[in-house]
Amino acid sequence: MRNHSKKLLSLITFLWLALIGGFAWWNIVQIRQFHLQENLKAARSFFDIIVTAREWNALHGGVYVPVTDEIQPNPYLDVPDRDIVTIDGVTLTKINPAYMTRLIAEIARQNNNVYFHITSLDPIRPGNIAEPWERDALLLFEKNDQEEYYELNTSSQVFYYMAPLITQESCLQCHEKQGYQVGDIRGGISVSFSTQSLRLWPVILSYIIIGGMGAILIVIFGTQLISAFDKLEQQTQIDGLTQINNRNFLDDNYHREFLRARRTNSSLSVIMGDIDFFKAYNDFYGHQAGDACLKEVAQALKEVVKRPGDLVARYGGEEFVIILPDTSLEGCRTIAELLRAKIEALKISHQTSNLSKYVTMSFGCSTYCGDEISKEALLEKADKALYRAKQAGRNIVIMQE
Repeated sequence: MRNHSKKLLSLITFLWLALIGGFAWWNIVQIRQFHLQENLKAARSFFDIIVTAREWNALHGGVYVPVTDEIQPNPYLDVPDRDIVTIDGVTLTKINPAYMTRLIAEIARQNNNVYFHITSLDPIRPGNIAEPWERDALLLFEKNDQEEYYELNTSSQVFYYMAPLITQESCLQCHEKQGYQVGDIRGGISVSFSTQSLRLWPVILSYIIIGGMGAILIVIFGTQLISAFDKLEQQTQIDGLTQINNRNFLDDNYHREFLRARRTNSSLSVIMGDIDFFKAYNDFYGHQAGDACLKEVAQALKEVVKRPGDLVARYGGEEFVIILPDTSLEGCRTIAELLRAKIEALKISHQTSNLSKYVTMSFGCSTYCGDEISKEALLEKADKALYRAKQAGRNIVIMQE
């Protein structure tokens, strides 16, 4: 009943936290999606502006600007009228769409921290070679898998965007010799810029507070409902000193497991253990130290016997009983040896022991295998095996005869 109540309380608390966690996750997803879409809108706007400026340039066959230290003739523009001189003696050079894109990109980088890059898989200008992420995007464009590419690098908080450049009639002046035709994808323009990181902690903190407060209230009121039963159950099932199962609980559990083993024709093993020379230990160290020793030994036994359905209980005084359902005689021996070694490894000082300078335990084992025997007789076999272990020198495991 206690376990059922705790499971129900845990389930209610879990469902509450799952509900709050679900709302928090949905809210965060929406915020991230909105943030991504806003960056995408900005990137598309930058791209459209560049494309519009390029189209204007292409419609006019390029534009002429004075040659300066910053603007030099484009060595990759192979046209006869690339450079002209005015009647005033000013040298002008033609700026084609690609060159203009690079010039605009330099201004945008300096003023707005926005990076434009015109690139392709077969660039005329070596400086236009694609970066790895741009190359991946261009390959997707050529396969017609998607019409644009974008991603947000959350570690660097940089948004990357690229869309393809479609070959038009005005583009053939420079790109026809590369084999491009109208309608072909000849490359793309990438846009990248820094974006503000999302401040999700206020949202997360608010949900944590709501979820935590709700869970606390559920636990407080739920605990109050089952606390009285827990105390009563502890008094009837738990040994007050060692905090493991007591004799009453052992008797009830052993009775049920024995009947189950007989009904299903399965094995049931019993281990009875006793702390060696414990009376001498109490006389030498005192009863408080003896109680501390019993507690440590009991917890050590529980650490070894972990399988669901197994039981460790205090039988009385310094004696302990372990019930092992569905365990053969050899399996019982293995567990008993692990228990014996575990207690010895605790290295609890025992100066008055005639066997070792540390506390040790002896164990007797018996196993029910479908034979005609009562539960009392099975327990008595383990007790007799324990007696033989003590007669044989202690700190050993003896199996039933």
